[in-house]
Amino acid sequence: MPNDTVVKVQEYKDSLILKAELLITKRFPEKIVQLNELLATPMFNERNFDEVHQDLNIPALPPVLVKNHEDNQSEDGDHPPTKRQRKDVLVSGQPVLALPTGTVTCNKPLCEMIKVVKPIIRTLVEDSNLLKMWISFMIPKIEDGNNFGVSIQEDTLAEIQTVESEAAAFFDQISRYFLSRAKVVSKVAKYPHIDDYRRAVVELDEKEYLSLWLVVCEVRNRYSSLHDIVIKNLEKLKKPRSSNTESLY
Repeated sequence: MPNDTVVKVQEYKDSLILKAELLITKRFPEKIVQLNELLATPMFNERNFDEVHQDLNIPALPPVLVKNHEDNQSEDGDHPPTKRQRKDVLVSGQPVLALPTGTVTCNKPLCEMIKVVKPIIRTLVEDSNLLKMWISFMIPKIEDGNNFGVSIQEDTLAEIQTVESEAAAFFDQISRYFLSRAKVVSKVAKYPHIDDYRRAVVELDEKEYLSLWLVVCEVRNRYSSLHDIVIKNLEKLKKPRSSNTESLY
């Protein structure tokens, strides 16, 4: 391997270690304070569910009667009707080619919250990935004995990987909300006279508002737990093996 490549790889490792140590000692406490302040804002603190309700802009059209075809022949005709005549029935649904009042917009209050929450989730994923690489670089080569510090590194690494996976799942939760809402709204467009579908949209919006609040709380908790576990075990994470191992005999 060329020497300049080895030097560049070592420079990358050294810069990553410096960034990770700055992240855990300075950025994490700042992030915890910022998230606490965000949770105290009117957007998240004690917000009424009514504030996230939004009209669907889908009117309930009058029901349409479908007339059955009637045989106009007289009762004395040579060819009486062979099928039993059905009564008039109401159409249960209507084909949706275009909405008369325009498009159905997304829930604006929730979209504003999502615009705030998504960068927070992304930052947690990036920070977790940085810490994961930092601890991976700190793990020494495999040797027999004196591996208590290494086990601490492995446990901490597993915790960070769990946080990273949970943060990525928060993104999936947001995309699934829009997909679920679109399906229910399409039901409202097809069956505008069924109020249960309209109520389902309201319930889905309220659930997403609560979920977004919970996501911010969980992100703050994850920052707090990662900061706590790393600070408590910082010495063992950086130096998992003692250089002066005393003999047991």
